[in-house]
Amino acid sequence: MERLTRQEEDVMRWIWQIAPCFIKDILAQYEEPKPPYTTLASIVKNLERKKYVKAKRYGNTYEYRPLIPQEEYKRTFMGSVVNNYFENSYKEMVSFFAKEQKISADELKEIIDMIEKGRE
Repeated sequence: MERLTRQEEDVMRWIWQIAPCFIKDILAQYEEPKPPYTTLASIVKNLERKKYVKAKRYGNTYEYRPLIPQEEYKRTFMGSVVNNYFENSYKEMVSFFAKEQKISADELKEIIDMIEKGRE
């Protein structure tokens, strides 16, 4: 699975949320100032080339659907982040966020509760 740019990830999030969709549907999701239609179309074409979306032609326009589920993308790239930056340790990752005060003790307790409930 090829890594996406920040712009491609933004567009994919909209596609996952509203699919099936057309470029105009994606464009409508943006706040002002909206990106140019042609820029958005180029980004979606890159997503198609990278096999993230599939296009179906209707006359002069295309409808897009995701080929890769959002959860699969998250799993792949979070695993990559953990491997590359936290020595393949989720414990190290959580510890980093706790030290940086990006996660609170209450949130950590909630995570522990979720893990314990998942084991039941």
